[in-house]
Amino acid sequence: MPSIPIKKMRNFGIIAHIDSGKTTVSERVLYFTGKNHKIGEVHEGAATMDWMKEEQERGITITAAATSVEWRGHFLNLIDTPGHVDFTAEVERSCRVLDGAVVVFCAVGGVQAQSETVWRQADKYKVPRLVFVNKMDRTGADYFSVVDQVRTRLHGNPVPIVYPVGAGDDLKGLIDLVRGRYVTFEGKNGEEQVEHPIPAEEEERFQELRTEMIEAIAQEDEGLMEKYLENGDLTLEEIMQGIKSGVENYLFQPVLTGSALKNIGVQLMLDAVVDFLPDPESVHNMNQFAVEDLTHENPIPTKPDPTAPLRALVFKVMTTPHGELSFVRVYQGTIKTGDQLFCPNQQKKERASRLVKLHAMAQTAIEDVSAGDICAIIGLKFAATGETLTQEGNQGILEGISFAEPVISMAIEPASNADKEKLANALAKMEREDPTFKRWTDPETGQLIIAGMGELHLEVLQHRMLDDFKVEAHVGKPRVSYREAISKQVQVRGKHVKQTGGSGQYGDCTVIIRPMTPDEVKATGKDFLFASTIKGGVVPKEYFPAIEMGIKQELARGFVAGYPVINVHVTLIDGSIHAVDSSEMAFRAAGALAMRNAFPDLGVQVLEPWMKVEAETPEDFTGSVIGSLNSKRAIITETLARPGTTVVRGEVPLSEMFGYTTELRSLSQGRAAFSMEPAEYKPVPNSMLEKIAKKG
Repeated sequence: MPSIPIKKMRNFGIIAHIDSGKTTVSERVLYFTGKNHKIGEVHEGAATMDWMKEEQERGITITAAATSVEWRGHFLNLIDTPGHVDFTAEVERSCRVLDGAVVVFCAVGGVQAQSETVWRQADKYKVPRLVFVNKMDRTGADYFSVVDQVRTRLHGNPVPIVYPVGAGDDLKGLIDLVRGRYVTFEGKNGEEQVEHPIPAEEEERFQELRTEMIEAIAQEDEGLMEKYLENGDLTLEEIMQGIKSGVENYLFQPVLTGSALKNIGVQLMLDAVVDFLPDPESVHNMNQFAVEDLTHENPIPTKPDPTAPLRALVFKVMTTPHGELSFVRVYQGTIKTGDQLFCPNQQKKERASRLVKLHAMAQTAIEDVSAGDICAIIGLKFAATGETLTQEGNQGILEGISFAEPVISMAIEPASNADKEKLANALAKMEREDPTFKRWTDPETGQLIIAGMGELHLEVLQHRMLDDFKVEAHVGKPRVSYREAISKQVQVRGKHVKQTGGSGQYGDCTVIIRPMTPDEVKATGKDFLFASTIKGGVVPKEYFPAIEMGIKQELARGFVAGYPVINVHVTLIDGSIHAVDSSEMAFRAAGALAMRNAFPDLGVQVLEPWMKVEAETPEDFTGSVIGSLNSKRAIITETLARPGTTVVRGEVPLSEMFGYTTELRSLSQGRAAFSMEPAEYKPVPNSMLEKIAKKG
């Protein structure tokens, strides 16, 4: 039996736009729960959860850090995630395994570019969430403006359950709408929560907001609505249950507020995590997770039962000075130290040499981990991110994790022959750790290419090579990862016949090639789909993979400018075989020939990645910032005036944004800042095709 009752578990993450104060919130959680006896500050490079050298030097979170704390008799697994777009994979994999999230917003910045990305990631994995409006101590803080932005920009349904009294330097305390109390935070570090009656000057607003909260809760529950209409109010127990039910069923998001830096409001947020976010059993009751067998058919129910057959998901692999760690969420069954495990994705046996609970990088050995819990395993050799762990004979596969494709690349080479093998090993380990980092050899130049999500992503990986793996390497300039796409549908035949004296080669296939629809791309998370409508064996099934491989081989080469062709759907509809000369090699050649024959009629376009950009600048420099973005082919979509500053939003090609940090600083005397997130791929103007083409 598990040592921790599943009803007492909470698995939650803190997600937000960069500089919203996520890590500061996490540090206060550690302090108030007694995990840390001293508060670590991000701006001093002393945050516990930012343990990497790069994080401490830059003052940002780069890798998701995990810890376990206790609050009010409950056991909380907390994951602090990065806010920078280059490290969005950390949020993606965390959302996949979390039962809830606290989304942090800056009370001044409000909903920013990366806020939209993390909100969509939480939507994708149906993560129930709370909202925490942070930095209410800053000048220009506006709680109700942020609540409105969550509703209008994120299409959320925010319901304030706490609101601030005062703002900026005048922030006095918080009013708890649920329990009807005014709370101040006193003592050296705000550890003393002192309750007061509602101040007379706040009584009218309190009653108005409390009525709005109760109506929002009752609207989502027929039984509560009847009681509210009958009595004109709800009891504390009914309000609490209504909020919990609404959160678990994704109906609304309770909004809390405070200032983590000034130690205001974090305890109320922790109370809300315990009271309103679901335990692992409640999440499973909503069928959030599906299990498939190896044929991706016949869903099998998963129960958070520690005695059932094991089903666990590896959601992160990380190389540390102490060895490789595999972060695992157990959905069903129990893992014990020394257990032999099985990875059905790769059909490989594994062994759980050691199980540990993590506090950032500090490890505490444990003997077992049961359904609903999260831990790290030392000793896994094969299981990668998004893959399942079971016991041999139990073939169930949990739904994996999909990641964005890299958008920039650069050439890399070892500084000396002595570094050649070390570089290859380092890159292999980093690719295993980070699903958004890729490496390959350019077939035309023979250069080794690495690719990632942005300049900062690749820069951090370079520094890790030197600091963690002791490898010296030279890198080229960043290059945009262009793509090609088709715009038309074509039916085409590929017939490969070759006679060379002995056994010949014969492969014949007819396929329909068309663009994938946006819905297909979104639903599958893939950029290539292969299907067959053949019946009767005119082409045996064993040749289907060869045809698919031949087509994919040509798609990877591109047609217009030598970049991979994406979002292609191919259906095999006909073909023929030769009793002697047909082979996998021949059908692979036939598939490749069909693709080459089709290219001229498919309307192939070259695409480039565009980014959503948000620049915040003092009013005096607004014109200069907008002018600089316009010079980069930007489409300005919105300008917002805030006290003393202007926020400029738009979309711009990634290729135009290299080095923009330096340019923006020079334009604004170092006072403006910007953030980006991927938007979409758009066709490249004809005037630029020759410039970016790899060929010709």
